Amino acid sequence: MAQQLEKTSDATALIAAMVTRARAAQSVIGKSDFTTRCAVLQAAATLIRAQKTSILEVNKKDVAAAKASGISGAFIDRLTLDDSGVEAMANGLEAMTRLHDPIGHELARWQQPSGLDITRISTPLGVIGIIYESRPNVTVDAAGLCIIAGNAAILRGGSDSQLTASLLASIMAEGLDMVGLPRDAVQMVPTTDRQAVGAMLGAVGGIDVVIPRGGRSLVERVQTEARVPVFAHLEGVCHVYVHCDADPEKARRIMLNAKMRRTGICGAAETLLIDKAVAATLLADIT
Repeated sequence: MAQQLEKTSDATALIAAMVTRARAAQSVIGKSDFTTRCAVLQAAATLIRAQKTSILEVNKKDVAAAKASGISGAFIDRLTLDDSGVEAMANGLEAMTRLHDPIGHELARWQQPSGLDITRISTPLGVIGIIYESRPNVTVDAAGLCIIAGNAAILRGGSDSQLTASLLASIMAEGLDMVGLPRDAVQMVPTTDRQAVGAMLGAVGGIDVVIPRGGRSLVERVQTEARVPVFAHLEGVCHVYVHCDADPEKARRIMLNAKMRRTGICGAAETLLIDKAVAATLLADIT
């Protein structure tokens, strides 16, 4: 019992220190201009391509360790990176730079009966905690989206992807450093101790929102235990519906892509609904 209390205390202190650094970093990145934030993502994309060999090497170690522990199937598929996967991460960051600046937009305006004018303006959320499982590319996606929106990210990846995720997080931090923004705007929790998750979920006043990215058990734990706001999903159960007037060739491409692009992810299609007027023809083309 004493050892358990000590571990909990250590995890709480670790997360508290990370939160302090993240809040200081966010106060800087939240005031930075869009061009600077885009430059961070471009720098990180360049670094990812330059360090592709190192990324793939550490990923092989994660995959080998997972296989040695008896894990197989879709989990290994989600964990594994290859040349195209590394390039996709870099491309994803570059795609974010082509978005519109999400900060400073007038979202709504109204007047109270008292005559008080109220305007709602988009601002950064602050410090975002992202808790995820075996997909190391989530590290880059999550960090990139947080940066582009002026937020700081505290990342807690799954233990099976710890080596790969840690390297990718350090690359994102280096991108911040290269542009002159504080590298603490992206931090990876440096322990696989599950107590760290509990500490993140209880970081009231430190972490502004937690986003879980993973299976049912992870999401349910976050929703049950969190004392901070949560943005959550549960299960994919993704449907594709094909209308009778849809372009047959486009529908066929969408159906195949929705499932076969990567079958092991939660966003892969699980249910196909086709208007009975065209079902026989379309099903013949894809079966």
